[in-house]
Amino acid sequence: MPRVVAVIPCRWGSTRFPGKPLAPLGGMPLMWHVHQRCQQAQRIDEAVIATDDERIVVACAQLDIPHRMTGEHRTGTDRVAECAERIDADIIVNVQGDEPFVSPTAIDAVATTLLTSAAPLPAVANAYTEIEQPAAVVDHNAVKVTLRRDGTALSFSRQPIPYPKGVHPAYLRQLGLYAFTAESLRTFTALRPGPLEQAEGIEMLRFVEHSHSVAMVRVEDEGIAVDTPADLERAASLVAARTGTPDLPAVRPPR
Repeated sequence: MPRVVAVIPCRWGSTRFPGKPLAPLGGMPLMWHVHQRCQQAQRIDEAVIATDDERIVVACAQLDIPHRMTGEHRTGTDRVAECAERIDADIIVNVQGDEPFVSPTAIDAVATTLLTSAAPLPAVANAYTEIEQPAAVVDHNAVKVTLRRDGTALSFSRQPIPYPKGVHPAYLRQLGLYAFTAESLRTFTALRPGPLEQAEGIEMLRFVEHSHSVAMVRVEDEGIAVDTPADLERAASLVAARTGTPDLPAVRPPR
């Protein structure tokens, strides 16, 4: 069977939330929760954190999380691509390091899409879900996607798309959960970012602008993406509600 590895890109220097991967959630660093979710997925053979920061490396060592040190990169996918060159994997699943409630079933779904697709394979399998909260439609942190009739991505934007001039549409949010082949990751890094990707800051637009197929996979979204400290507070409330334990024993890696 093809070997499937989840790679979790984690960087310290987030403009909205510096040090986010090590932010405590239920007494454990945020990235630890993501790694736990990856380990629960049935299709994943190994889960690795990719980072360019020594503080995150130290924390991974303390928590016994496999990790790879990378250089600095423009996007998380570029970081994943460097990491993929140094691991044994046929399918690489990019799992965002700020998604502590990412569904193991969703991780399996994007991996399975590539594992079962007929040739030629899509460049990437990308998870999405329908937006239920009106506030998320206008939230620029929530990336919206429109689809072609065959289920591949037509476009991505941080703005609400499509514009509801004729009928009220269903708004779809991409979850930033991607499965690549090793070859398609090399293709991604070889392509130059186009004007849409540079304007929107959405890395999947690189494939769309260069006419590569992005297969969209509908999944259930179970939680909160942590983009800001306020999101972390909401996530902490959700952890407490699920576990009944608001403050687990803390692991505090050295700064």
